[in-house]
Amino acid sequence: MKPLLRALGVALLAGFMSPAAAGDMRMQPLPPPAPVNAAQAELGRHLFFETRLSGDGSRSCASCHVPSKGFADGQPLSRGYNGTEHFRNAPGLLSVRLKSRLMWDGRHAGGDLAGVVREMVLDAQFMNGEARIVVERIRQIPPLFALWLRAFGGQGGGEKSELRGEQAFLAIAEYLKTLDFAEAPVDRALRGEAALPPLAEEGQRLFAGKAGCVQCHSGPLLTDGKPHRLGVPEHPAIAREPLRAISLLRHYTERGLPHPMSERGDVGAYAVSKNPAERGSFVTPPLRGLAHTGPYMHNGRLASLEEVVDFHGRGGGPGSVLRPLDLSARERQALVAFLLALSAPLAPVAEPPAYDYGSVGGGRR
Repeated sequence: MKPLLRALGVALLAGFMSPAAAGDMRMQPLPPPAPVNAAQAELGRHLFFETRLSGDGSRSCASCHVPSKGFADGQPLSRGYNGTEHFRNAPGLLSVRLKSRLMWDGRHAGGDLAGVVREMVLDAQFMNGEARIVVERIRQIPPLFALWLRAFGGQGGGEKSELRGEQAFLAIAEYLKTLDFAEAPVDRALRGEAALPPLAEEGQRLFAGKAGCVQCHSGPLLTDGKPHRLGVPEHPAIAREPLRAISLLRHYTERGLPHPMSERGDVGAYAVSKNPAERGSFVTPPLRGLAHTGPYMHNGRLASLEEVVDFHGRGGGPGSVLRPLDLSARERQALVAFLLALSAPLAPVAEPPAYDYGSVGGGRR
């Protein structure tokens, strides 16, 4: 290894490893792929793209998590089930297995991927599915039913136990564990195999030093998994579009928020914790893959990485816990260059075929 590249790799590693791993180092490389149950993951891959899990057969998980957009959807606010609209941005799903908290308000633990899938499939605002109907529809699609038996039906493909809708959620969660970010330029620099471009290297030093980004953006995904209040402006569509406002108020009612009808904006983690200190707080998003997952923030109010850096440089919005940064135009450009170096080209994802309904013999006990 060339001495210069080795020195650069050591410098980057010192700037980015986590505190627990090595002193004041903050960033960790991506870990090895997760072990998965191959049969369940293959079933989950098909079900992720299967619209017949939704109530009216029109929407799949991939409707809001598009592979070519980093498994986000490219919209400021995600679409809801037909006749509804949603009030938050759809996050990307690459390396979701590494998150310590799930959802913008952190209402699911990182290890509860199946619970999040269950919520997304069954909730009336997302896919409006029903577990028993999911089972019956899959029974009537021979190729999917064969995959289901292979994953959950026992030895030799025979049906040893009654298949359950819950298994669909487990299978999709298993598939999600296979979705990982590809190696980015920063990873090669960490190993000392290649240098970052000078502007991105300057941004790396700012990220770990003057700008203080590592205080909230650390670990393999560059997130601390905690809620913080940044004062991001409300998205005007929530007040302007009744369907989004109704979805927001319904969410508050479901979460048991006191006086939900008096709220007019997104209170974030407060709806889950009921801790007033968390009003307007949202879980720190990961920074890997940012080139593919804009617009940014919990409500998509910031359209570009330049806007994100400018927003943080100003100290955020009203009530923000951020401090203003005295960044020059060059330093802001350098931070953007570093953030882009955290992204790699997306791997192509082949969508499974859409199977027709058919006749399945022996599908019931």
